[in-house]
Amino acid sequence: MRFLIVFLLVLLPSVVWAVDVAPKEAKAVFAGGCFWSMQKAFDGKKGVLDTKVGFSGGTISNPSYMRVGEGDTGHYEAVEVTYDPTKISYDKLLNIYWHNIDPVDAEGQFCDKGFRYRTVIFYGTAEEKQKAEDSKMLMEADDERFGGRAIATQILPKMPFYAAEEYHQRYYKKNPLRYDFYRGRCGQDLRLNEIWGKR
Repeated sequence: MRFLIVFLLVLLPSVVWAVDVAPKEAKAVFAGGCFWSMQKAFDGKKGVLDTKVGFSGGTISNPSYMRVGEGDTGHYEAVEVTYDPTKISYDKLLNIYWHNIDPVDAEGQFCDKGFRYRTVIFYGTAEEKQKAEDSKMLMEADDERFGGRAIATQILPKMPFYAAEEYHQRYYKKNPLRYDFYRGRCGQDLRLNEIWGKR
């Protein structure tokens, strides 16, 4: 009996510690063309706690939207997704991501062309890298959808993420008419429906 009590006193703190340090949130970063649309794609999904639009992959700290627009900082427009991994998996986030981009466009996305609009999955761990590579392989194997065209989306190690100015955060909600006009003029939904079917 004494041995059992001692065993429990030794074991229980480690169990409690394991529960306490279990991750309640994680962050994933994706570049997929205009960050307004990337944010809209992830907002409201069960398990997604927050999203921020901004920049990643570049060579200077805290760039402004105008500075990135000059085209010499190496940044991509990106979205940082904060999520609860017990409610939504990284695989599910990847699925949302792929279904909101044109993976074979190497020049940008839809009407937005240029380096900053190219598609990138930024991985933070070896497991995320493997999952991203596996998901890309599935895209490459989809001859019916992509007809053997190369998947242009890059998979890169996570780099510092810098939030964009406040007026860009949830732009689609703050300026719905302007956003809808932009999205329609850009042909985004037409192309996504062409690739993935009517949603």
